[in-house]
Amino acid sequence: MTALGRTGPMPPLARILGDEGLRLFFPLAALHAALWPLLWAVVAGFALPVDGTIPPSLWHAHEMLFGAFGAAVIGFVTTAIPEWTDTRRMQGRALFALAGIWGLGRAGGLFGGDAAAVVAAVADTVWLVLLPLYVAAVSWRKRTARLFGMLVWLGALAVSGGVVHAAFLLGDVGLAQAGLHRAGLVLLGLLGLVLARIAVPITNLVLDPGGTSSPYRPHPGRLNLAPGLVAVALAGDIAGVSPAVGAYLAIAAGAAFLDRVAEAFVGREFFRTEILALAGSSLLAGSGLLLAGAARLGAPFPETPALHLALMGGLGLGVLAVFAVAGLFHTGRALPLPRPARLAILLLVAAVLLRVLPDLGVLPPPPGPPHALAGLSWAAAFLLWLRIYWPFLSAPRMADADVC
Repeated sequence: MTALGRTGPMPPLARILGDEGLRLFFPLAALHAALWPLLWAVVAGFALPVDGTIPPSLWHAHEMLFGAFGAAVIGFVTTAIPEWTDTRRMQGRALFALAGIWGLGRAGGLFGGDAAAVVAAVADTVWLVLLPLYVAAVSWRKRTARLFGMLVWLGALAVSGGVVHAAFLLGDVGLAQAGLHRAGLVLLGLLGLVLARIAVPITNLVLDPGGTSSPYRPHPGRLNLAPGLVAVALAGDIAGVSPAVGAYLAIAAGAAFLDRVAEAFVGREFFRTEILALAGSSLLAGSGLLLAGAARLGAPFPETPALHLALMGGLGLGVLAVFAVAGLFHTGRALPLPRPARLAILLLVAAVLLRVLPDLGVLPPPPGPPHALAGLSWAAAFLLWLRIYWPFLSAPRMADADVC
């Protein structure tokens, strides 16, 4: 029997999924991103089974940041770091142990309540600390400073997660809100770093599928402008600057993301889904930060839809784009993206617009329960990606699936 170019019986599914981080954690992230908000908003009516000091809305933010996006970060880091440094991948039992720890934290977010906060705090703290320690260990062994930016942002994510979980344990709603806001900024900074790292090779592959040249070379001085200005905005928030100063720092960070959109224009190939999705991630993140700053300066709309545009839109589209692109390269396939993957990207953008535009006063609220249509479109995007890519991820590794 032949399976994707290999002879002999197919390895057990656990062995295949444990081959590298993205095979295990990208599907977990997609399932959590699709099902948790759908259960919370559509089925449970914005409630949780157990009442506690922390309101369900903060549990929702917690689960999206540390649950869905957290699994995406774990999968990306455990896959990209070995690739960037030519070191051995984390595999097998280590990956499944990490997945078990992450999953234990999700059990806390599923039920809510004060006891669940203890479970989530212990489990999430473990993986949040393990990730920067893993990157630091690889960096030390390879005697390289190339991972410094990733190490800093992962360390900041661990610190912000620690603040959030401490606030959950103490029942301090104000501190929990501040910690979640900072965790969102950290993830946006990490997004800017990742986009700067992967957008260049993806664009060059679109322009030259043979990979014999590098026609796309963005300005090196602006490569890390977005994560740098997000770091400044985060530092200002921690330092307690005035609302006006914090607003202008958010606007500056948003403008840096929009600068990445301008740099992504490479002619008609810009409209290829692979480039457009990465640029769209920057567009949504930057627009959300700009609107958040405007809201703080007195614009006639609340800050909540602006934050959803930056996090649900910018982070969500960036995560789905990485899933779609890396899911091809790491299973021995090449661009372009499958047509259903393009549809998944459109569904995600539609979900973001349905969630944000009514709160901004641009569109009337859609029919049905609040945010139900947005939640269904969001869930459909990730479930469609999983439906298309699961046969790739659950099949044995190809010999030429080592480069992304």
